[in-house]
Amino acid sequence: MEFISDRKQDRTEARKQIREFLATRGARLTPEQAGLPVLDGNRRVKGLRRVEVATLAGISVEYYGRLERGDATGVSESVLDGIHHALQPSGPRPCAASPTRGNSGPTSPPHW
Repeated sequence: MEFISDRKQDRTEARKQIREFLATRGARLTPEQAGLPVLDGNRRVKGLRRVEVATLAGISVEYYGRLERGDATGVSESVLDGIHHALQPSGPRPCAASPTRGNSGPTSPPHW
């Protein structure tokens, strides 16, 4: 039973890392930094909106919303690459199959 508990705790931690990463990276980028036109000078959010990140990543807003909630089950390499490109993190995107997980917090991409 301890093994099942450990796996559940690992999944919970991975979901948390995904949520934190997507929220913090999207909030840091302005539409100008992402190469988007600013159509409305009266934005409620300083960073990128969910629809803007999804559009830049080439995925639906619904799918991106699922990822924001930490549900990265079965996410493809092309989706990861799209999100990586949209959020422009510093450095290369880590391999999804990487056995290591960094503890550098939400500033580095989670290992999905």
